[in-house]
Amino acid sequence: SKLFAAFLKTRNFSLSSTKNQNVKTAILMLNMGGPQTTDQVHDYLLRIMTDRDMIQLPMQSKLGPWIAKRRTPEVQKKYAEIGGGSPIYKWTNIQGELLCKELDKLSPDTAPHKHYVGFRYVTPLTEDTLTTIEKDKPERVVLFSQYPQYSCATSGSSFNSIFTHYKKNGNGLKSARWSVIDRWGSHPLLAQAFADHIKLELKKFPNDKQKDVILLFSAHSLPLKAVNRGDSYPSEIGASVQAVMQQLNYSNPYSLVWQSKVGPLPWLEPFTEDAIKGYVKQGKKNFILVPIAFVNEHIETLHELDIEYCKELAEEVGAEKIGRAAAPNDHPLFIKALTDIVNTNLKSETKVNPKFLLRCPKCVNSKCLESKNWFRELCN
Repeated sequence: SKLFAAFLKTRNFSLSSTKNQNVKTAILMLNMGGPQTTDQVHDYLLRIMTDRDMIQLPMQSKLGPWIAKRRTPEVQKKYAEIGGGSPIYKWTNIQGELLCKELDKLSPDTAPHKHYVGFRYVTPLTEDTLTTIEKDKPERVVLFSQYPQYSCATSGSSFNSIFTHYKKNGNGLKSARWSVIDRWGSHPLLAQAFADHIKLELKKFPNDKQKDVILLFSAHSLPLKAVNRGDSYPSEIGASVQAVMQQLNYSNPYSLVWQSKVGPLPWLEPFTEDAIKGYVKQGKKNFILVPIAFVNEHIETLHELDIEYCKELAEEVGAEKIGRAAAPNDHPLFIKALTDIVNTNLKSETKVNPKFLLRCPKCVNSKCLESKNWFRELCN
């Protein structure tokens, strides 16, 4: 939008990242994305519901489109209530600009750096962004997942989409050096950024209540079928929680809870809503929700956490106060974390994490096998 473009201009940002110059290092920031307008909601949901890496449905080619169409009005209403669209594209651009600015100073040998946004389910789609990167002809390409904790349904789907794109079209950047950043949920600066936002939110509670506020680390849930297959996501989320609590010197009671369940199958519990209800029944009245798996604001923080839980559920169950720690967004410590992660990757001899190349112990996805073998060769 014109307003968004004007905003970026005031901060010396542009939609196309850096000035048009010879790009030495391309950093592709991968995420699921979010519709920027309510008109994009249907196609966004359709891509999610037909992606078998994200969700497995019976008769998916028919049931997926039906679910997407049925859910569109409800989801459009939610986006309208948070301003008409997701801010995830805005935040990813801000983060990418700040990241590259720091990298240009820190690593002149690999400069100039340029960030690119590649979304899985909405424009700019990852496959279109790859075409743009090819036109810029960088010497290095860093595939940087913006999911700190790895799951086959999120990071895995994004990486598989890159493999699928090049399987169909051929790699126009075979001479470039490629590397992968697939997980970074225990990075100390990430933990510090979350801890800092928690401390800021704690200050909004009365002094005599602060030490008793329960920190509810809320992450997107996952079907138990995926967990039992060996998906590492739950353990990596748990590691992130411990890293943050260590930064806080375990100052408050805390719990890991799960949000955003979709469909009738069993998912990881306890659900965020049920945990709040359960603790209120135990006489607990004050909480802070911490979006431990999200690096920027979007529908699941701005609507599900802020509106459905902090406001509506708090009133329903009689909680005194439910606060919400901000996502990392453009926190200086978070930008330092991103910078350190990419800089370390650029200087490392290891271009792809051995863990990334290891399939889940009960994996039955043939695409996963092909994809990991392809990335092994790409980053060799």
